[in-house]
Amino acid sequence: MAKILNTVITGTGSYIPSRIVQNSDFVSHKFYDQSGNPFNKGNEETIEKFRQITGIEERRYADDDIMASDMGAEAGKKAITMSGIDPETLDYIIVAHNFGDVRADNRRVDMLPSLASRVKHKIGIKRPECIAYDLPFGCPGWLQGIIQAHYFLKSGDAKSALVIGTETLSRVCDPHDRDSMIYADGAGATILEAKEGDTNTGILSHAARTDTESQAFYLTMNRSYRRNADDTLFLKMDGRKLYQYALSHVPELVKSSIDKSGLELADIKKVLIHQANEKMDQAILERLFKLYGEQDIPDSIMPMTISKLGNTSVATVPTLLDLILRNKMNGHTLQPGDHIVLASVGAGMNINSVVYKMTEI
Repeated sequence: MAKILNTVITGTGSYIPSRIVQNSDFVSHKFYDQSGNPFNKGNEETIEKFRQITGIEERRYADDDIMASDMGAEAGKKAITMSGIDPETLDYIIVAHNFGDVRADNRRVDMLPSLASRVKHKIGIKRPECIAYDLPFGCPGWLQGIIQAHYFLKSGDAKSALVIGTETLSRVCDPHDRDSMIYADGAGATILEAKEGDTNTGILSHAARTDTESQAFYLTMNRSYRRNADDTLFLKMDGRKLYQYALSHVPELVKSSIDKSGLELADIKKVLIHQANEKMDQAILERLFKLYGEQDIPDSIMPMTISKLGNTSVATVPTLLDLILRNKMNGHTLQPGDHIVLASVGAGMNINSVVYKMTEI
């Protein structure tokens, strides 16, 4: 019987900045609406409502001398160590991000050389045949990198890949925009290897979509809400439309990926979804179960990190996976044979979902 070439995760890593920024740190901020007018509500009330909706109590910011590529390299080194792979044998390094290396004292985007080249340099990999490139795809960028690496490995032309998601969102958000409280910094990394086996394991299926007809500009870059500010561009979000879009399309796409794998919803042990908004993620999960005619949702199926780490964009899902595999998520474990869903939604608008069968790491 011919062997099956599977794409499996053999190592994970993450970088969680040490600097903790609590909700109370925003009490003295001056927030304005889109017209540049201050809000009538006090910040205490605004922050409490924000916590109730998003679930965020605190977030992490990178130290001023740490760049996205630094965090990505450190997360990558941890993934390499866990996997036991010789980094000089890596065929690909794919780094998902959206803003490059943004310095704390200069918010201009710096993407030359590419972050992937910087990461390869910082890890110390010399082999020219290790191809390093960037992937800007909104928050689903890391997962899209996983999908791309999967194709490289399934083709037989590559045997291993390092996929990283890293971002310093704290440096691109408008301090006068209430949405700035959502964003945080961090990095997550994963080693994928092609392994022969008798049965299908690792990545079983995936699905993705991009909607741009009316949805392309739900997330944009624009000037500060503060009047007479300079021309610096900041991350801006149409939160209501993004929320509606996610609820309308993410559950369907996740179901599509599960159906393609040949599994049933009951076979899924965990759903690791992009940590953008606790209320939104819970609503997405509820709609997914309703698509299967199910009402009862297992309490432990969707682990969450957003309350302590905030929204780190491309880093949220790989960081969550790494924390579980390192037994740092109380009440959440994964064993060989468990089926999980990895899913994300973000700027573009882009959505993707992967069904994965756990193997021994």
